Amino acid sequence: MTSTTGAPSVKVIAFDTFGTVADWHTGVSRVLAQIFPEIDASALARSWRRTYAPALAEVEQGSRDWTLLDDLHRESLDRLLREEHGIRAGADKLDAAVHAWHVLPAWPDSPEGLRRLKERYTICALSNGNVALLTEMAKSAGLPWDFIGGSDLWHHYKPSGEVYLGLARLMRVDPGEVLMVATHVTDLAAARGFGLQTAYVERPAEWGPEPKPEAHCPDDRFHVRGIDELATLLGC
Repeated sequence: MTSTTGAPSVKVIAFDTFGTVADWHTGVSRVLAQIFPEIDASALARSWRRTYAPALAEVEQGSRDWTLLDDLHRESLDRLLREEHGIRAGADKLDAAVHAWHVLPAWPDSPEGLRRLKERYTICALSNGNVALLTEMAKSAGLPWDFIGGSDLWHHYKPSGEVYLGLARLMRVDPGEVLMVATHVTDLAAARGFGLQTAYVERPAEWGPEPKPEAHCPDDRFHVRGIDELATLLGC
């Protein structure tokens, strides 16, 4: 665990959700196994996740109009099933699979760690998920957000500055008073580029059976093994 001295005081803590607060691999693969028992659910979940960044980039680069993550997820899964597995899934199966992202299980340390942080700080989801998705996930997984920053509020996806700076504007704080928490180095690097402080959370099981190297960056104010550890470091 690391901490940088001399950093501005934190007023708002913003959390990435998919992988950082919630266990997408377990949640998505469990549902896919029920809907498509003939396919390796873990492999399909990981392939589906890999379509995420390219789809968001299409929106951010202007090659397609603003599109909700739910709709991008549906399109990418439909394409994967047709092109890689020769399956033309019906609308009901696609909808059920996409809904898995709405009810992801939290990592064991997330709910209590967030509750501890909430006593002292404003805690926010800052995610590429849409508000409805994140609200349903919060209820399902027991995530006590003060504010849900979904991508449909800004019509932009991370790593766009509209997301990070948009949250700071809404919370009426300087970007340096926001601590961005994620398990993804690209998310944190972008946040730092817009003046936010950053904290890296190790999630070695994020990709299920696929190893995930954990990156130590000296520019992160904190590097922790869970949200509970972050709460302790922040005096909660």
